[in-house]
Amino acid sequence: MSTAIHESAIVDPGATLGDGTRVWHFCHISAGAVIGARCSFGQNVFVANNVIIGDNVKVQNNVSIYDNVFLEDDVFCGPSMVFTNVYNPRSHVTRKDEYRDTRVRLGATLGANCTIVCGATIGRFAFVGAGAVVNSDVPDYALMVGVPARRIGWMSAAGQRLDLPPSGTGEASCPQTGVRYRLTGGMLEELPT
Repeated sequence: MSTAIHESAIVDPGATLGDGTRVWHFCHISAGAVIGARCSFGQNVFVANNVIIGDNVKVQNNVSIYDNVFLEDDVFCGPSMVFTNVYNPRSHVTRKDEYRDTRVRLGATLGANCTIVCGATIGRFAFVGAGAVVNSDVPDYALMVGVPARRIGWMSAAGQRLDLPPSGTGEASCPQTGVRYRLTGGMLEELPT
């Protein structure tokens, strides 16, 4: 397996791309980017210098991954979703020394056209719905929708909605895999098999 880079894409010298990664039409990968294996970057994706991306990450068309954004393995970035890195930008004020880190943990999904305001951490296997605006940390497995985003439920690692309330306590099984989950004190955990 090797990388595949479309002839219209620009991958600056110094960028690190893992084995099996595909870079499609009109992408730009900056020199300092570190990208894992088996990733896919759809048409018109930009990746800045101070970005680390894990393995098997899927970035759909028209996404810009700016400095100080860090994506763990198996993250999905839907079409035209947005990252930021400055909380209070002004054209006439330089704030490059004020970038805030944004972290997206293992297996999280960021839906089409959602916005992740800088400084937030998106938990493991969280699911941010299309068009949502996330302006604070998101717990593992949380299902987030709306503007601003609010938790309306929970998702399994397989991406199936769990029959649990947004808060409180309870247990549920993933309808696809049968894996059991326990909700306690606003946090969801996968139970050992």
